[in-house]
Amino acid sequence: MNFYDESLKMHEENSGKMEIISRVPINNKADLSIAYTPGVAQPCLEIHSNPDAAYTYTPKGRMVAVVSDGSAVLGLGNIGGLASIPVMEGKAVLFKAFGGVDAVPICLKTQDIEEIINIVKNISPVFGGINLEDISAPRCFEIERRLQEELDIPVFHDDQHGTAIVVSAAIINSFKLLRRPLRSVKVAVNGAGAAGTAIVKMLLSIGIHDIVICDSSGLISTNRLSELSMEKIELLELTNKSDIRGGLAEAVRGRDLFIGVSGPRLLTGDMVASMSEKPVIFAMSNPEPEIMPDIAQEAGAFIIGTGRSDFPNQINNVLVFPGIFKGALAARASRITEKMKVAAAYALAGCISDGDLSESYIIPGAFEPGVADAVAGAVAKAWLDDHSENAAAAAASASPEALGAGAAADGPA
Repeated sequence: MNFYDESLKMHEENSGKMEIISRVPINNKADLSIAYTPGVAQPCLEIHSNPDAAYTYTPKGRMVAVVSDGSAVLGLGNIGGLASIPVMEGKAVLFKAFGGVDAVPICLKTQDIEEIINIVKNISPVFGGINLEDISAPRCFEIERRLQEELDIPVFHDDQHGTAIVVSAAIINSFKLLRRPLRSVKVAVNGAGAAGTAIVKMLLSIGIHDIVICDSSGLISTNRLSELSMEKIELLELTNKSDIRGGLAEAVRGRDLFIGVSGPRLLTGDMVASMSEKPVIFAMSNPEPEIMPDIAQEAGAFIIGTGRSDFPNQINNVLVFPGIFKGALAARASRITEKMKVAAAYALAGCISDGDLSESYIIPGAFEPGVADAVAGAVAKAWLDDHSENAAAAAASASPEALGAGAAADGPA
């Protein structure tokens, strides 16, 4: 099947992938008077006197905005907000299909940081959360930081944190299978953009501290201080404690784990062979990974993951973002904390029993049942454990599976 041609045909036949369906009937005058005027005045007045009532009388508590400026869309680059609509619409469909969360694509005709922040702030009343998507680095860091500071609902850049969470879950299970504690793992990350930065920070949160990271010019090290951006200087403060210098070949030598969020064909078989015994390779560049699985396996890789569905161990954000928002909305969380992200990673890893783990099965498949609920339960619990004052309001509106299921597995090893 030619997926490109079939996708074009499907989008044309359906004029996209989404439609709006009413949850209530509008069949007669009484229905009209209750759903709209005059009856609708009463919930408006209730919300005006008590803003928190919006979670009771409107879709706010189950609605997420998927916001993009189209500056870093999949592997297509800066194609702009209009051309990004099919991707953001698709993301909204995945929210509904995998997490039962309603989402609306918001594709912007600006790439100005201040304009984006102001737009999102001004549309936020109707939404219980903001999913930032396909916004290029380093602007995405500032946009997320400012919005989270200025809004009282979760703001989550999935390209950063969703990727970091699903990678962490795959790492947890890989080294459980290898019977090695996470604190002993040595990691090389290739790609120092949004995803690479978030992955480094997440690795530290789950107990991995021996990390080096490369950008397109090689290892981020002290000899490059004069050319590094502030974001990369921050990365240097967190990584490369031995101040290793050179390129990717030097970065991976003797390492246990390679994480690629960069580009195709950058990791060679010889580089894999120079790593430690039974190395783990997560080559996630799409559509072509940093190294093809057969080449990595021939060079000695023990576990291989990619971002593609046609190979085992697909490391896919769809395993994370529906559950993250489902749990955050259920718990009435005002932000996604580091504790919530770690809980999500362990809950996702825990969806595979120890007895079922294998070299080709260290992360659940996208269609395995219960994944979103497990992640949602862990996320909601992590928030409510630290914010007990939210518990009563959350319990009144949350689905039982979001608040009662999927508590996080054991913490960092």
